[in-house]
Order: sequence, then structure tokens, then C-alpha cells
Amino acid sequence: MTLNFRINELSLYTTEGQVRYEFGSDLTVLEGPTGVGKTTLLELIKYGFAAGEARLAPVATESVHDVAIDVSIGKEQFLIVRSLDAKKSKNVRVTDLITGERLPDHSVGDGESSFNSFLLEKLGFPDDVRAAAQRSRSSKPGSRVTFGDVFKFMYIPQYAINRDIADSRDSYYEPKRKAVFELLFRFTDPEILSMQSQVNILNGKIDVATGQLRTVLDFLRDSNTSDREEVTAKLATAAEEQERASEELAALREELDPVIDRQTQAYRDLLTDAERTLSEARASVQDLVREREQIATERRRVLSDRARLERMRDAGARLASIEFSVCPRCMQSLNRQVADDQCRLCLQPDPVSPDQASDSYELQQLQIQLEEMDAQREVTEQQLARVQRMVVERESLVEKLTATLEERTTQRVTPRLQAFSDASDRRATARTQQEHLEALLQQWDRVSDIELEVKNLVSEQERLKTNIAARKAALESHKTIILDDIEKEFKATIKGLRIASVETSGFDRDNYLPLINGKAFTKAMMSGGGSMTAMQIAYWTSLMTVAEKTGVPYPSILIIDGPRLALDPGSVTCKAIYQRLVRGVTEAPGAVQFIVADNEIPNDYHGNFGRVGFDYAHPTVSTVRHPGQGNVDVIASADE
Repeated sequence: MTLNFRINELSLYTTEGQVRYEFGSDLTVLEGPTGVGKTTLLELIKYGFAAGEARLAPVATESVHDVAIDVSIGKEQFLIVRSLDAKKSKNVRVTDLITGERLPDHSVGDGESSFNSFLLEKLGFPDDVRAAAQRSRSSKPGSRVTFGDVFKFMYIPQYAINRDIADSRDSYYEPKRKAVFELLFRFTDPEILSMQSQVNILNGKIDVATGQLRTVLDFLRDSNTSDREEVTAKLATAAEEQERASEELAALREELDPVIDRQTQAYRDLLTDAERTLSEARASVQDLVREREQIATERRRVLSDRARLERMRDAGARLASIEFSVCPRCMQSLNRQVADDQCRLCLQPDPVSPDQASDSYELQQLQIQLEEMDAQREVTEQQLARVQRMVVERESLVEKLTATLEERTTQRVTPRLQAFSDASDRRATARTQQEHLEALLQQWDRVSDIELEVKNLVSEQERLKTNIAARKAALESHKTIILDDIEKEFKATIKGLRIASVETSGFDRDNYLPLINGKAFTKAMMSGGGSMTAMQIAYWTSLMTVAEKTGVPYPSILIIDGPRLALDPGSVTCKAIYQRLVRGVTEAPGAVQFIVADNEIPNDYHGNFGRVGFDYAHPTVSTVRHPGQGNVDVIASADE
């Protein structure tokens, strides 16, 4: 018994009302000419499940608000509602139809999708399964398996039915396609896939560690060291050389100390004091120069203020002698008698007096400030000259003391200093060599650490490979039986369809794809031809039949868009396709569900299945008026 997965009902909420379709029969055929919206209906189912990028026609994007799918999964039944609005489409509303409980909304999108996790959980799969490539040196953990990957085994779209099987032409997708196939038929389990992913990750870690080991060994080879023991011996020799140089330095210090007499020390003390006072005098010169500049700046400001006041006084005196004969505002005559101390214009007391501004308070204060600044500047100049003389004297004293000390050192200390310098150089060289050798020793330690790390990684990888092999071996007999049954059913179906171009058929046990005339189907059959379409029907119905008989968790639904695409309606193969579809549901009533979209059913064939007819007057989205035959771009042609 396959895993129960059945679409009970599909509802579209459009701008003009609701459209509702029930799928009560095990086989339901959506029948109608090209362009009435059959593919649109199936792609809306894909959209509702968020099972990848759905190809939506304009009638869907422009007129459909929400897609609601009544679906049974296992023993549960849910109503799944997804909006076509760009902002609302990121959330899916889910209702448990058995309990009537509204479950939390689930997110969909490019990142983490809780709806994907929800559907995988209902199918019995964890949401963190990764399909790792099983190439020997792959280091990638593999892409995560999603419900959209499983849906490729449930829905055969029209654009792929005469070209490809579950994106098998895309080599990058092969690990995931094979992983889903193996999960659905229980050739593997999530734990095996997880271990395979870890094996690949370990490949990457082993490669990185091996690369680091190679780099370190190349560095050590360039350092002219063959092994750790050689570095240790050279390190001991360098330590002995450093010890000898240190002992020689200690002896030279004992000989050198009496040579430095009290007079030389006195000269050094005087030199130190002279250098200190010279530094202080130079700092004082800089302070006095800054102070002089500040006084000059402030004096220029006071002079500017005084000039401004004098200009104001002069302007007032000039304007005071003007006698107005008419009012400058209203031009009326001012011919009237006024007192001498009143303004002829406003009759207010006249504040202007020729001698009043000459000794104003502001000018007096500014003049006092200028006199104080001149006195301060003079004092600063005197101090600056005195300190500059001190600098010259201290520089001369430092020069003389330095020359005296150099003369005494040359005569009494230099010979011993040369020996001291030589011993210091030997000790420094020995110490530098020790540091270099210690670094090399660390690199040899690192070699040991990396070799141990590589050993542990390889050991862990071998353990995982052993576990994988053991678990696969336990499933091998089951796998052999399933593949034998699939191949047998596939051959029988191919024979029953009587495809003209097929002489022999088989099933590839490695990639789980059909073999036609001894070759891969993509090489033996022309893409886009009717033979390819018929072969696909044989492939998918064979998988469904074997899955239903063996009780694997293969979903019990198969949605097919255009099973007779590119076939001659009058051909034997065209008629045999529907015979095979009907047989698929009648052998085990209620166990599987086929939903098929087709242009028309062969006239001389009738079966016990549901039929939903459409035409241009009654399209699939019936609430929206169809523009008529030839006035729409069908989804398939848009893809091409």
C-alpha cells in the first residue's frame, strides 16, 4: 500500500466568485481543447503546495485571489489555502478538516519554509535530509530535500512529459533525484543520507588538513631540516653558544666597571644636567614666542576697535551740521522755531556735541589697553632675548661636555667595548637561531598534530562508510526485488503501448531511469516526440503500480498533463495509454489517484472514470470570460 496522498477538492477564489472542482474518482480526466486552462488548473495545484516555481497564466495572476486544496495525507485531512497576492503568498493557511482546528500559518519562501517541513513530516520524512553526491571525492554536504523534490514524482507537467523525467537531464540535480527515488522506495533512509553527507564533509576536512600538512612539510624542507631530532640537536647547540656568550659578557662587565672613574661620571652628570636645562630653555623660547604672537594679535584687534569708534564719531559730527528744511518722510516744510539744543526734525534733545566724542570713555579704555599691551610686549621681548642667550650657552656647554666624554671613552673604554659588542652579537645571534629553531620545532609539532587529525578524520570517515555499507546491504535484497518488479512492469507496459520506435526496453539499476533499445532514453528517443510521451506514461505508471503492491512510502497520486501529447489520436499507442491508466486504478480501487489533463479521450474508448469537460465558453476558471480560441498564449508555448 502506498502512502495515501489524495486531492479531494480544489477551489479557486476569483475576482468574480468561487470555482470548485471535486476529484471523487480514482481517475479524473480534465478534457478540453488547448487554451481552456487545464494546465493552469494543474499549475495552481503546484502553487498551492508551494512545490517549486509554478507556471501561472495571466488569468490566474490577474483574476485568482486564493487557491484552496482539500487534501488527504495518510490518515489526516487538511484544507490548504495560499494567496496569489505577492505580499500574502509567503504564508499558507492550514486547517485540520477532521478536528476543525485552524493550525498555525506556515511560511514559504527561498529560506527556511515551515510549510515544507509540515508536508515532509506528513509524508514521514524529516526536513533536514540532504542529497549528497556519492562521488569519491565530493566535499559538499548536498542540497536539502524539499517537498518540491518529492512533488516531481507526483506531477508530470506538460513541458516535461515529452522531454525529461524529473529533471534528469540536469546533472547537478541527479543526486537529489536519486535520493528522493531511494527514499520513496526505501532503498535508503534519512540516516544513511545523513551519514553520506557527513562522509562528503569529511572529504573536505581531509583535503584541507592534507593541504596544510603539505604546506608545512614544504616549509620544513626549505629550512634544510630533515626531521625533529635534527632540529632538537641544533637547538641544544645554539643554547650552549648563548650560554658561553653570556658568561663572556659578565666577565667583560667586571673588567669595564673600574675603568669608568669618578671624573668621567661627574662629566656625565654635568652633561645630563646641561641637556635638561637646554631642553627647558628651548621650551621657554617656544612659550615666549607664542605669548608675543598673542599680544600682537590682541593689539591689532584693539587698534581695529579704536579706528571703528573714530569713524563713528566723525560720521556723527558730519551729519550734525545738516539742517533739514522738509521732512524726509512726508516732505512737509520744517520752517519752525526750535531751541538750540533740540533736533529740528524730531524736537528731541540733540545729543551731538562737537567735542563730546573726542574723549569718549570707549576711546580712553582702548588707549589704556594699547599702552598696557606695549609695555607687556616690551617685557616679553626682553625675556625672549635672555632665554635665547641661555639656549646658545647651554648648547655650547653640551657640545663641550660631549666632546670631553667621547675623548675619555675612546682612550679608556673603547677597546673593551668592542669585545663587549662582539660577545653581545654572538649572544643575539645564538638567541635568534634558537627562536628560529623553536619555530621549526613548533612546525614539526604541528606536523604531528595534523597527521593525527587526518588519521582521525579518515578513521571517522571509514567508520561512516562501513555503517553506510552495512545499512545498504540490509536493504539490498529489498532493492533488488523492487527494481526487478519495476523493470518487469515497465517492460510489460512498454510492450502493451506498442510504441513504434521501441524494440527493447529495460531499467537502469544505477540511475533509476528507462533504457530504450539498450540506451538511455534521452539518447534513444527524440525529445518532443510522441514516443517520449508514451514512454513517460509507461515509466510513471509502472512506478505507481509497483509502489502500491510493495507498501513503500510512495505518494498515491499521479498528476499527468498531456499524456497523448504529440501522439496521433488515431494510433494504437494513443488508445493504449488510457487502457493503462484505467488499469492502474482498477487493479486496486481507492488505492491510487490519477488526475489527467488531455485535449480529448479516444472516441472508441470508454472507462469507469470521472470526466470534466471544458471549452472556450466554459474554461477552467469559469468565472472569468475566456477571450476565445487563438487569443491567449498557452503556458506550453510561452515556455518554448
